[in-house]
Amino acid sequence: MLIPKDRFREIIQDTSLFSIDLIIENSKGEILLGYRNNAPAQNSWFVPGGRVFKNETLEHAFTRTCITELSLDMLISDSTFLGVYQHFYNDSVFDSSISTHYIVMGLKLKLDIEIKSLPLEQHTNYMWWKLDELMLSEYVHQNTKDYFLKNKGLK
Repeated sequence: MLIPKDRFREIIQDTSLFSIDLIIENSKGEILLGYRNNAPAQNSWFVPGGRVFKNETLEHAFTRTCITELSLDMLISDSTFLGVYQHFYNDSVFDSSISTHYIVMGLKLKLDIEIKSLPLEQHTNYMWWKLDELMLSEYVHQNTKDYFLKNKGLK
């Protein structure tokens, strides 16, 4: 459900958002990250994901997010639940004066994806990262790194 821009701005300003992040590991143990186009987390490497809409089941939100972010029709039962996380940002998709707060459900998928097939609406570029390089990079957002700190590499 699309919310009018002015109303969505108020929602971001006044409430937290619930979202799903997709932590994708390929058969080589590398993690898929995209370079974010939009705030929050703009100009950083981040996992794909998306918010859950009001009255939308988690199952539908997961499938919709996979289609939107990966061009893949997946079921939530294809994923592994990693936990619930909190993401706090000093900015928002609207401007830097409005902070954003997400409650995020982290879900892991084991997939070998061809990067060239991925949509560019939310990310300008994609890359497979070795875990140690991801953790050391100043360009990978801390909220992405937190998935691996909490889950000890997701192995």
